[in-house]
Amino acid sequence: MPASLALTILLAAQPPSPSAQPPRFEDTVEVERILVDVRVVDGRGRPIEGLVAADFRVRIDDEDVGIESVQWVSGTRPYSSGLDPRQAAGARAQAAPPGRLIVFLFQKDLSPSRVTGLVRMQKEAAKLLDTLTPGDRIAVLSFDSHLKLWADFTDDHDRLRRVVERSVLFQGHPAYAESPFPSLAAGFDRRAARRAGSIEKGLRVVAEALEPLPGAKSLVLFGWGFGRFSRLGVQMEPDYEPASRALGRARVSVFCLDVTNADYHSLELGLQTVAHDTGGFYSRTHLFTRPALDRLKGALAGHYVVAVERPSRRKGSHEIRVDLVDRKGTVMAKRSYADAPFD
Repeated sequence: MPASLALTILLAAQPPSPSAQPPRFEDTVEVERILVDVRVVDGRGRPIEGLVAADFRVRIDDEDVGIESVQWVSGTRPYSSGLDPRQAAGARAQAAPPGRLIVFLFQKDLSPSRVTGLVRMQKEAAKLLDTLTPGDRIAVLSFDSHLKLWADFTDDHDRLRRVVERSVLFQGHPAYAESPFPSLAAGFDRRAARRAGSIEKGLRVVAEALEPLPGAKSLVLFGWGFGRFSRLGVQMEPDYEPASRALGRARVSVFCLDVTNADYHSLELGLQTVAHDTGGFYSRTHLFTRPALDRLKGALAGHYVVAVERPSRRKGSHEIRVDLVDRKGTVMAKRSYADAPFD
């Protein structure tokens, strides 16, 4: 469900000589595009770089669409989400933040089958901070009976480590300071967060807070699952679809690390579904924690921004699929997009 983008091309006449300064002309051409954030990894979870448009095939509602551009965005690039401040000023656009925007969301539960894994993954999340680049910014949230924001986007690793290792599990009432741009807290609806009685509603609140920020974002969900038991098995709650659409509009990929101590459990369906729909992945952690974290590092190392022209179709929700052409690798990309508001 990647958001569309109106690309503005500014055409300005260049002066023929230093002494002659002709009037500056400006024209605007509006071209609707669909941007798809695509991660491609090999069998060991390492990112595959160097791909071009001919290496991809994009289908919308089972029909091939033309690819207009493919750009590799490295996680180590200073302004990995897009324009730096100078470029943004020239294009009259909002500057991208330096580095990556990553959200840690801990789904808390103190039952024996879940709390052990949660504590283990809190420690691993703290270690993960040491692998990030200096420009990366992390925000930390948790969900138990409702959604809580513990830390706005920051690169203060010492503070983040304290929040991850102690505050999330042992404190009841978070206290955070709003960061300068980019800030998740600036768009965080505290009232909606307090009223979010399900993880689906919590994900929607997070997505809506992230949507104003430019570029792609990553959400790492350390969770135990969600969904609803029925006679037909586990099904997704009605609140899931609005959450999924909001994540798509905000360009958020969700990476689900299951903390449950079990080879299989029914509520993993929710984790698998949100990861699949948003271009992330799902991984169990109770036996093989290190491979799951290595896979996460590989996915966060960089992604492609694939731009395709919006086809002329009815307004609504559309399926989108991205595959490789004559190349081997695992593709992670959003599975749908919407070009009309639903909520």
